[in-house]
This record gives sequence, structure tokens and C-alpha cells, in this order.
Amino acid sequence: MTHTRVYKTHILSHIIGTYPCKADPKGRVKIPAALAKQLAGARQQAFVIKRAVFQPCLELYSLEEWNGLMDKLNKLNRFKKKNNDFIRRFTAGVKVVELDATDRLLIPRDLALIAGIQKTVVLSAAVNIIEIWDKDRYEKAIDEAAVDFAALAEEVMGGDEDDVS
Repeated sequence: MTHTRVYKTHILSHIIGTYPCKADPKGRVKIPAALAKQLAGARQQAFVIKRAVFQPCLELYSLEEWNGLMDKLNKLNRFKKKNNDFIRRFTAGVKVVELDATDRLLIPRDLALIAGIQKTVVLSAAVNIIEIWDKDRYEKAIDEAAVDFAALAEEVMGGDEDDVS
């Protein structure tokens, strides 16, 4: 009896893995098979790619995940300058992309330049999105973050003051 893994077919929650890849001269990246399986349900739709807010990388959202995020942004009062400025900056350079029949993703040239992506790429799962990194920038970010990760982990995941140690 064979067992088939079932992946969530709507919002991409709990994507797993880090995948080194190569970009071809046209900027296409072949999605590794293990990641393509996780994207199976979402690949019938388009994806949204954008620059990241905090890191020098790109973020890939399923269209459904992106629409949920846009619903949140749509609730912001656009008559407040900071909200309007945030929305403009957050959505700057956003592009809709699709996987082709051979599971290749074309990274738009302008976004590849912003992220410093040339030939060697890392696709890194970040819960419900995929970060797309230049390999050298990814390794540098991971190395720099390692120094403070223990303190960050304690602060973010360490529980609340009501915990008894």
C-alpha cells in the first residue's frame, strides 16, 4: 500500500525546507521537487513576488495568502499619511508570477537586481511564504543572526511572565 502525502491546497501554511538552486541566464529558477510537491495545490493559481521588508531578499506568496494580506492592508485608513506611505512602500515592485510547465519560476529582472540575485539562489521556507535569496547574502544573514539567535529565541518563544520556572 502506498502512502500519499496531502499538502494544504489553499493558503501555504507550514512550508518546510531550504533549497539551493541555480538561476539560468533569463532569471528562471527550477523549483526543487520536494518544494514543488508542497506548492502543488497553490501552483494552479498565480503567485506574488515582492521585495522583503527587513532583509535583502524577495518573498513569494501564494495568491490566496497575498489576498489575505491585502484584506488586512485594505482595513488601514488611507487618510493617515503613514498608512498610505506604508502601503505604497510595501507594494512597491510587486509582480504576479506563475510556475511554468517544468516548475520554473521567472524572477523579474528588477526584483532580482534589488535582491542581488544572479546565479546561485536559495529558496527558504518561512512558514507561509518562500524567501528567495542570493546564496552569499543568505549565508551572511544566517551567520549574522546566529550570534543573537539564542537571545531572540528566548525573547520571542520563551513564554510569558506567568510561567513558573
